[in-house]
Amino acid sequence: MIKRTAAAAALLLTVLAGCGDVEDASSGTGGASGGGTLTVFAAASLTETFTALGKTFEGSHPGVTVRFNFGGSSTLAQQITQGAPADVFASANPATMKTVTDAGDAAGQPQVFTRNRLVIAVPKDNPGNVAKVGDLSRPGLKVVLCAVQVPCGAAAKTALDAAGVQVEPASRERDVKAVLTKVGLGEADAGLVYRTDVKAADGEVTGIEFPEAAKAVNDYPIVEVAKAPNSALAKDFIKLVLGEQGKAVLTKAGFEAP
Repeated sequence: MIKRTAAAAALLLTVLAGCGDVEDASSGTGGASGGGTLTVFAAASLTETFTALGKTFEGSHPGVTVRFNFGGSSTLAQQITQGAPADVFASANPATMKTVTDAGDAAGQPQVFTRNRLVIAVPKDNPGNVAKVGDLSRPGLKVVLCAVQVPCGAAAKTALDAAGVQVEPASRERDVKAVLTKVGLGEADAGLVYRTDVKAADGEVTGIEFPEAAKAVNDYPIVEVAKAPNSALAKDFIKLVLGEQGKAVLTKAGFEAP
């Protein structure tokens, strides 16, 4: 118990005090008296949509501050199972969510709220002349992928296996946004990212669809975390994500209905 408490305290300092992946959806310094703070751990690919929904949530809950920790789903799940305080967890695939539910750290049954699929991302000028998934195995082409334990990495493996394409990546990144960044900066000729990430990049990269991506569509589940510091707000936020406003934001960003 002492070790678990110490680990939780350390994670609290890392995740909420100084972690660069934590974003505050409020422009202020915190919630007003009686408002409270909602802490949401969410897959990196949800950064833009959940940030927008966080602002909507704050608007309908005066005095409430929504605080996000965006990152690789596997890392977030590990933080939760090690005791990091969170109210809501949204994962980029069911397998990572299972880590949390198997540990008894989910309050209730996770609900799938959206889906996403991979595309090939290339720099705007496409220096590697990539046109199809088979090109990713071309010698000399610099390809970056997500780490295999992250949902985008697992999906990439499934899609590439379905295409019969073997890729030796130049690097394995911690999450899909890191892959997108390397491609956007021209540090890689191509990478596999979600369709929504290319859309959010707003022309900084080009997305190339490929049919085998249909073999690796990711379902995104969301759940209230067991012993959530603010259970009432957690339930309200999940209702927002599952409701019409949440669906509209996700659809506009390129996500698919579950």
